[in-house]
Amino acid sequence: MATTARTPLAVLDLVPVPSGSTPGQALCNSVDLAQRTERLGYTRYWFAEHHLNPGVAGTSPAVVLALTAAATSTIRLGSGAVQLGHRTALSTVEEFGLLDALHPGRFDLGLGRSGGRAEPTTPAPVPEQVTPVVDGRTPNGLRIPARFSVANLLRSPRFALHRKLLQQPGAESQPYDEQIADILALLAGTYATEGGVEAHIVPGEGADLQVWILGSSAGISAQVGGANGLRFAANYHVSPATVLEAAEGYRAAFKPSAELDRPYVSVSADVVVAEDDATARELATGYGLWVRSIRSGEGAIQFPTPEEARAHRWSAADRELVADRTETQFVGSPESVADQLEVLRDATGADELLITTITHDHADRVHSYELLAEEWARR
Repeated sequence: MATTARTPLAVLDLVPVPSGSTPGQALCNSVDLAQRTERLGYTRYWFAEHHLNPGVAGTSPAVVLALTAAATSTIRLGSGAVQLGHRTALSTVEEFGLLDALHPGRFDLGLGRSGGRAEPTTPAPVPEQVTPVVDGRTPNGLRIPARFSVANLLRSPRFALHRKLLQQPGAESQPYDEQIADILALLAGTYATEGGVEAHIVPGEGADLQVWILGSSAGISAQVGGANGLRFAANYHVSPATVLEAAEGYRAAFKPSAELDRPYVSVSADVVVAEDDATARELATGYGLWVRSIRSGEGAIQFPTPEEARAHRWSAADRELVADRTETQFVGSPESVADQLEVLRDATGADELLITTITHDHADRVHSYELLAEEWARR
């Protein structure tokens, strides 16, 4: 297993809008955070794609990446992830081809399946080694909670509206494995129809991009990522119950490629760091209420202050709705959070860790990344 010094830290940013603020200020905060984390030595900075969320301004990764690339110089930038369910391979390659044309060699094209068609269930390759989980813990102590069911969320009227507004009427998403194959072919300049008609994308063909697959299970995303020899990002912060199966499923499916000769896995974590545990817990007070707004189908609210969060009357159903996320958020002093990140890394075999931090005040968010970077460098 890699030592801490060889385990890079990266950043995942949703461009959160704090209560009382604006999307414009949230974007300025994100660009500022990218500049600061670049100086702190974080290896890459990714923007997520979310829609119809009052408290999240990161609706278009490519647009925010263009703004951030102009304000930074060395940190890798990427999407975590482009939602392919409402996109075509062509539009995706063209967007990132434009970015690479102006800032060559700096971008990661992270691809997700959100909003896509239900994929047929195919047997996943059997991992050579499966990490045992006993009483919700791995042997080294990583918390693996019970699986969260998204059934109610998928049935919500808001989810149906999401699909209606993102897709053209009557449109149907391309099968995910075919879409990934088309993206790779367009980037390589090898795309051709069955009739032999070629497509060459300018800019886009030959773009110096790192292609990543993001996934939360051992399903089609992990299988496609592994089979194509691509880098893979597993989501502990979104789906902690399935992070092990996602990473192990990807490794079981992995085939060496021109890009990679061995599997490469990044694992995400929700983190809040402060000088001491009590201060960190105070800064993280709004997290549960924010997750509740997402899980209930309402859409992410503006991130609340601790006082606003404490004013919420929690029902038993509310607490159950967010339990897996709140109990797997790493909150505390630099030492305690770094210890937890080492446990996550070792349990999942992560080659790097993707850190996402949300606090109400931007200064606290910046300071959390500063404290973590300083502690990580000492180990």
